[in-house]
Amino acid sequence: MSLGQELAPHLPFLRRYARALTGSQAHGDNFVRATLEAIVAAPDDFPRDVDPRLGLYRTFHVIWSSANIEEDPDGTAASDEEGIAQARLARITPYSRQALLLTAMEGFTPEDAGYLIGASPDEVDSLVAEALAEIERQTRAEVLIIEDEPIIAMDIETIVRDLGHNVTGVAVTRDEAVAQALARRPGLVLADIQLADDSSGIDAVKDILQEFSVPVIFITAFPERLLTGERPEPTFLITKPFQRSTVKAAIAQALFFDSATIPA
Repeated sequence: MSLGQELAPHLPFLRRYARALTGSQAHGDNFVRATLEAIVAAPDDFPRDVDPRLGLYRTFHVIWSSANIEEDPDGTAASDEEGIAQARLARITPYSRQALLLTAMEGFTPEDAGYLIGASPDEVDSLVAEALAEIERQTRAEVLIIEDEPIIAMDIETIVRDLGHNVTGVAVTRDEAVAQALARRPGLVLADIQLADDSSGIDAVKDILQEFSVPVIFITAFPERLLTGERPEPTFLITKPFQRSTVKAAIAQALFFDSATIPA
């Protein structure tokens, strides 16, 4: 099997990670593109003493750490949302956010995350705790949950409230989701794909985004339906079954980059 074939299954998830890390689909994709270009240019430099996924993320981190993350990688002007995110970034070390996303969202062990960012497992645990504490201090929001499974919806609602956010409602269909969003505008949407009446959470989100801008996190058992390599793709995506820590990390990151989030 060629190196490209070994890496291909991991690319959608590297894009997910890069987008969450930067808070931008365009910027995240630029870093992934630079990673692939580096691998193509020097395939012999690719780490072969570790799992291909680890080697891919390690190469990404070499590219990421060599860039000035306070500047746009593509030279474009920062949006208002990115300006607010940069102000918040100044209060959180990059290593803390990387450790949080690698473990909570990408599922790496503290040992593997430590390999990727050059830290010990204990240091990774400390960095994760530091990132969560700082992000939770900085953000809170009104959250709309679109989920037709009562137990899952209840679990998500508990996570959201435990983080200090308010839940505006729990919708189980596309029409209900749109109606609730218009009645009480949320600052964050958590959405499943398949809803109770066979309607689509994707369509519900599209309808809501036509009315106003709001960060969205998709929670789905079928991530391949969204991570297709075609635009638009979600910046934040959680795979079912999920860990509570994964949901917490995604919420923290989504709100971290949103201009409507209220500083706590």
